[in-house]
Parts: sequence; C-alpha cells; structure tokens
Amino acid sequence: MCMDDSDGRAHETASDALLARRSIVTAGGLLLGGLVVSALTGCNNNSARSGWKPSSAVGVTRLPGNYTVPSNEPAYTPPRISGGVQVLPRSTWTRAGIARPSEAYAMNGVGRITVHHSGVDSSSLRSQSQVTRQIESFRQAHVRNGWADIGYHYIIDPQGRVYAGRPIDRQGAHVKDENEHNLGIMLMGNFDRQRPTGDALNTLQRLLAQEMRRYRVPLARVYTHQELRQTACPGRNLQPQMISMRARGGSLAQATGDSGGLA
Repeated sequence: MCMDDSDGRAHETASDALLARRSIVTAGGLLLGGLVVSALTGCNNNSARSGWKPSSAVGVTRLPGNYTVPSNEPAYTPPRISGGVQVLPRSTWTRAGIARPSEAYAMNGVGRITVHHSGVDSSSLRSQSQVTRQIESFRQAHVRNGWADIGYHYIIDPQGRVYAGRPIDRQGAHVKDENEHNLGIMLMGNFDRQRPTGDALNTLQRLLAQEMRRYRVPLARVYTHQELRQTACPGRNLQPQMISMRARGGSLAQATGDSGGLA
C-alpha cells in the first residue's frame, strides 16, 4: 500500500510558501505486486525503487493548464455535489484501538487535505466484509512498520463507502514530514494499474467538499500525495481527476464557493 512515513513527531519543515508549491508528476511507474508485497513496500520516496521520475515543473503554484488525460482514460463528468457523506465508524472494520497512543500526536487543527491511493488492486473486492478485511490488513501493516495506527483518517472503498480511520484529532502518517494539520483521505485501489470507480470518485468529491467546508480549507490547500512528495501516488488514473475537480469552475470550486479554483 501507499506507505510514505514513519509515525514520529511530524513537525512542519516547510514554510507556507513552500507548501503552496506543487511538483506535478505526469509519469507513473509504481509497480506493485500482490497485497503482501504492497503492504511491505507501497509508495516509497526512494525514486530508484518507486519508479518516480523528477518533473521539470518544480515550484509551480498552479496546476498546469495543458495537462491531458491519457488517451486510454475515458471521459468522466463529475456530478453536482450535494448532501453529507455517511462515515462508517472504525468499529466497522476493527476492534483494535490505536496501537501506540503516545506516538499519535495532536493534529493541532486541520489546515489542508491530501488524497492518496492504497497502491493495492482492490478491483476484486465485492462485499463489505472483503473490504473491511483489507482495511484491517493495512492497519496491521502500518503498525508492523512502527507507526501508531493506520496512517489515514478516511478510507473510501470501490463502492463509495467511507470508513473512519485514525481519529481526526491525531496526526496521520501519510505524507512524510507533512502530517501536522493534514487530513489524509485514501481511495482503495492501485490507480497506476486500474481506474477509480465512479462511485469512489463521487464520494471523494462529496467528502472533500464536506471537509473543506467544515475546516475552512481552500482549494489551494487540497493536495495529492505526489504534489507534496516524490511519489507516484495517487496514480496516473486518479491524478488527472483531482486536477479536473479542483480546476476553476470544477465540481469542488462550485460546491465550496471557492470560485478561484486552480488554473
């Protein structure tokens, strides 16, 4: 799965200006095997292992207007966003509490949101019990990696259901050195190899709009993993969807009243 961080104290290491910069990665290359291999490796910041190739667009403050969806990617028209999102409680998928409570540091308020994929092919998951077993396997892998708990605050499955992960008042472990104030949302799937389902995308947009309004997070501070670290996450098939929904006039701009959007 997408494992980017140790769960140590996540101090801010960059100024607000640095956080506003985004390096857009248009090349994929994250090659993952089965669940066991993915759980042990996942999205890695080591470019030689992850297949990440440096982008020449280092330091851009706006998303590129000439970004094109790969030719094999079908057009997706996002629906209008309305209504709240039901979040299934943590007890839906685990009976375990936080494994290392003393290492789950305070979030100190939410000021930004980052979107991820799991890096594990979830296209075969059909039942909710299959989904919850996989989420629990993610938690166990994160704990074995030395983290306090599962790294994400919300998990979205292919059917568009949302599960509570790490408590939102605790920092996650999803973007190395950038976890404080950072709400982590993960879609189950390897979106270098598969495409996110329409149900998952619809829920992602609604959940983002809901959390942006709740915490007053502007579009300029809604990121994908690869815009903060050198990684292929959230995959070449989800990254363009994120660019589209954050664009000026896009679904998130309309839903949140952030009319500026990202050019």
